[in-house]
Amino acid sequence: MSADRRKTILLVEDNEDNLVVYRTILEHVGYTVIEARDGEEGVSRASERLPDLILMDISIPKLDGWEATQRLKSAEATRPIPIIALTAHALEEDRQKAAQVGCDGYLAKPVEPRRGVQEVERSVGPAAAGTGGGR
Repeated sequence: MSADRRKTILLVEDNEDNLVVYRTILEHVGYTVIEARDGEEGVSRASERLPDLILMDISIPKLDGWEATQRLKSAEATRPIPIIALTAHALEEDRQKAAQVGCDGYLAKPVEPRRGVQEVERSVGPAAAGTGGGR
């Protein structure tokens, strides 16, 4: 793998404003961002592109984020991809459910930009594979 390969984040989010904000922040720090606007599209994009990380909104159409995460975590090709739940429901039971369905992280909306980037970097390291201490 070349040192300049940028890490790819799949952003599954149906709210256009949130999509623009998260995409802008992630691209600003150097990640490549692909998008899906519902759970079905999210599962399909993840299977096709095998991103380095998935940011999964929970309240999305067609297939909610819980179900989409379960499907991705039960498929061999997508199981290893870290998934961070994005939800406006910041209750402890939501955090527990996120862990139960296989989410690797949890962010409560609205996500403060620095906090979102920290969580992404905690899961997959800096945007470019050749930078920083990484694994």
